[in-house]
Order: sequence, then C-alpha cells, then structure tokens
Amino acid sequence: MILLFAFKVSGQFASGRSAFIGLIVLFALIVISSFSIEGFLSGPNIKAILLFAAFLGIASVGQTMVALLGGLDLSIPFVIGSSNIALLFLITLGVPSFVAFGFILVLGGIVGLLNGIMSFRLQGQALIVTLGSGFALAGFTQIMTSIGSQFAGNVFGTVPKWLSNLAAMNGKFIGMNFPPTIAIWIIIAILMIIGLRTTAWGRNLYALGGNRRSASLIGVSEFKYWVGCYTISGVFAALTGSLLLGWSGGAFIGVGDPYLFTTLAAVVIGGTSLLGGNGGYGFTVIGVLVLQVLTSFLQGIGLQYEWQQFIFGLLILPMVALYGRSPHIRATV
Repeated sequence: MILLFAFKVSGQFASGRSAFIGLIVLFALIVISSFSIEGFLSGPNIKAILLFAAFLGIASVGQTMVALLGGLDLSIPFVIGSSNIALLFLITLGVPSFVAFGFILVLGGIVGLLNGIMSFRLQGQALIVTLGSGFALAGFTQIMTSIGSQFAGNVFGTVPKWLSNLAAMNGKFIGMNFPPTIAIWIIIAILMIIGLRTTAWGRNLYALGGNRRSASLIGVSEFKYWVGCYTISGVFAALTGSLLLGWSGGAFIGVGDPYLFTTLAAVVIGGTSLLGGNGGYGFTVIGVLVLQVLTSFLQGIGLQYEWQQFIFGLLILPMVALYGRSPHIRATV
C-alpha cells in the first residue's frame, strides 16, 4: 500500500510540475511575442496559430500514445505525405470524395497495424521499423500515383469543397468564419484526455508503460495495446494528411516532413516521458501550443527555417533536463 501511494503521489507531482513548466513557457512566449511583433494577438494571427497547432496536435495523438508505452513512431510524416497525395489521386480517378477519405483512414490504420506487429516482434527496434516502413510507404505511394510524371511527388486535381472548408482559414463552422479543423482538434483533445485518465483502457496503457511485467501479471495484453496504439497513430497521421490537402489545395509527398521532428518535440516539451508511463495528451497539447507560438514568433522576427530548428533544439534540451529530474515511474515500484 505504501508503494502504491508513493507511486501515485510521485506521478501526480511529476505530471503537475511538467504542466506548470510548460504553461509558464507558453505564457512567457505569448507575452514576449505580443510586445515584439505588431498584431501578434490579432484575431487572424491567433486563428492561424490555432489552425497549424491543430494539424500538429492531431498528428501528435499517435506519437503520444506510443510514447506512453515507451515506443516511437517515425512513420508519421510519411503516412501524412502518402495520405495527402493518395487521397487526391483517388478523387481524380473518380472515387467519391467521402469514400476516398474513409479509405485513406483505413489504409493509415493498416500501416499502423503492421508497424505495431513488426515493432512488437522486434522488441526495441520500433524506431528502425517505423522509419523503414515510412520510407517504403512513401516510395510505393509515389510509384502508384506519379511515376513517369514530370510532377513526381505531386498530384494535381480539384479538392472537394467540403474538405477545403474543413481546413481553410476562411472555413465555416456552425455559421462562423472559423476553421472546423480547430474544432475537430478540440474534440479529439477532450476525448483523449478524458479517455486516457478515466477509462480502464487508459489506465491499463499507463500501467504497461510504467511496468510491463506487473501489468502482464494482472492480465493486461501488451501485444494488443502496443498494436492498438500504433494502429491509432496511423489513422490520425492519415487524417492529418487528408486535412492538409484541404488546407493547401494541392498534394505533395513532402507535406509531412516537418512532422518528423515536431511531433516528437511536442511530446517531449509537453512533458510526456519517452520511456513510457508518464504524461498524457493534455501535456502534448501544451507542447504543441508552445511550438506553434514559438514558430509564429520566430517567423515574425524574420528568422529562417534552419535557425528555427536550432532554437527548437535549444528549447528541448533544458525542458528534458527539467523533466528528467522527476523520478521515473519504474523507480517507484
């Protein structure tokens, strides 16, 4: 009983401190940006920040879940890019847009399923497995959609109005001039936060991430949860790629490239442990907002992309050091 109490208290303390640090950083960035950049807190700029945060937040759902198990999913950017061009390719072939959209989500889930099975069988090799499958998927998608074309890696066509409305800055939501993608992210975030913390499935996920052996002794199937999380990751990556198609109006295989780094950064900056068992999607939301506000600030002062990556790296290092001072869950049982 004493060990269980210590486990709960230390976990709550670490989680509370992670959220507090993230919120302090976010608040500081907003204050600095508002004084440094004219119009930073204007309605259009806030809408843009939230829209791009929504893309990143949806893409980071799967990364958060596999991180809670102690895994990584580096196939996310490749699934995003492949979904982006495959969806428009199917639409140009005459497939009804809603059918094509659903089919792409299913394919994303299948990719995640395969990632989960292979990485589970090759314990400790999730990084290599997901990176390899991602490269293979991107190559195969380009072969099927644009090989022999002078626009290799791109697919051109007409994006359905309903999809454009979902992700456009001037999209309509319940009669308001508000991108529906932001509302979609808010709903997903609420469901994820509540689901991970209050359902048996969520509690078992934390138990597996904290101590696999102990969880297996009480009948929790590591295989089912591991494969399930990777499958969910594939679905949300495919959803992100589809929504990005609505935003850009054109399909590009490299549209997911920035998400290789940023999904991991959002998870780490938010305070979710990559060793598993500690954190959650609420923390990732904080990390996403920190990254997006920082990106907007750096772009506002005219910093180039390479310098933005450098700043991101400098931000991640101290954040990891601060979170790393909390005892890992495995040390408390």
